[in-house]
Amino acid sequence: MLTYDITHWSSFFAAALLLNISPGPDFAFILSQTVKGGKKAGVAAMVGIWTGAFGHVLLAALGVSAIVMASANAFAVIKWVGAAYLLWLGFNALRSKGTGFQIDNDGTAENIFSIYRQGILIDLLNPKVATFFIAFLPQFIVDGAGPVWMQLLLHGTLLIATAALVEPPLIFIGDRLTTQLRSSQKLRVWLDRVLGSVLVGLGVKLALSER
Repeated sequence: MLTYDITHWSSFFAAALLLNISPGPDFAFILSQTVKGGKKAGVAAMVGIWTGAFGHVLLAALGVSAIVMASANAFAVIKWVGAAYLLWLGFNALRSKGTGFQIDNDGTAENIFSIYRQGILIDLLNPKVATFFIAFLPQFIVDGAGPVWMQLLLHGTLLIATAALVEPPLIFIGDRLTTQLRSSQKLRVWLDRVLGSVLVGLGVKLALSER
């Protein structure tokens, strides 16, 4: 059970690595939070994204995602809720005075959890992520290797684990490059503007997306 040859794993991990190094909404959110709030903010965003992605893996393994994708109404509801949430976060950041969700070396658990929660919701409320998992994971199902749900869960979990090779360096590099920027109140305001623009852009992109 769950036994695969070297060719299978080679093709899977090559695809997983390429997917994880491709710039996308997850990268944009993690990097923007790192630039704005430092390592703690970046790690909170990253773990939130991973948690939301694992939620999609569970849904794909259970077949729920397939049901949602088959329903135009369900897809539309999730899409518009997700877009509205991104736009709300974006407009709040644009209006911020440079202190919204600010995290320093003594960052509070409340602020860290706020960013973590944002990461989860941004991923879970994006039906395009569900589409991706439904399209990508079944390609690696092997007859006789075990129940389909178990194979989907294994490969989905490993896909998320592969992100651990790519995203942490992004956080530490981003934090190192922007430490001095965050010491200025005026620059923090502009960092908020950048974050807000990124989130609004992601919300508009999601709103305009099709299945």
